[in-house]
Amino acid sequence: MENNIRFERIWAMPSRNTFEILPIKNLISEEVSLEKLWINPFANRNKIASITNDLNPEFDTDYHLDALDFLKLFDDASIDGVLYDPPYSLRQVSECYKNTGHNVTNETTRASFWGNHKKKISRIIKPGGQVITFGWNSGGIGSKYGFKITRILLVPHGGWHNDTIYTVEIKI
Repeated sequence: MENNIRFERIWAMPSRNTFEILPIKNLISEEVSLEKLWINPFANRNKIASITNDLNPEFDTDYHLDALDFLKLFDDASIDGVLYDPPYSLRQVSECYKNTGHNVTNETTRASFWGNHKKKISRIIKPGGQVITFGWNSGGIGSKYGFKITRILLVPHGGWHNDTIYTVEIKI
């Protein structure tokens, strides 16, 4: 079986606003078709997706729900794409949501917490649909849920900053 993953490494300064980092802006403009239905469960202040959500009511998004509750709103195989950029650590979760009235615990950053998101994303994505996952690893949604990696962008930020890995997958 041939592996046709496009791998890129482009250095950039870190930013809490992921979608404003130039290599990420470029990747999004190449991968996201605005004619299709894209959602973003952790939108922050970005408005790229057709339907946006962020738990923090300070952000101008369509919904202010817990990400899992947001993903539950959609029917099976009804979404063309998901931009999945959750906070990666307990510290980031605390910083993002400290004023929303939600408790932040170790449970929030456990693998099972993210696994529940992956199950819901897998359910709502159409065959041939894409998920772009942002994080510190290239696991993405994964082959377990019927996804194949087509592109990986590694963005090293220099110094002691963690690299960020962007994984583009297609549901097969």
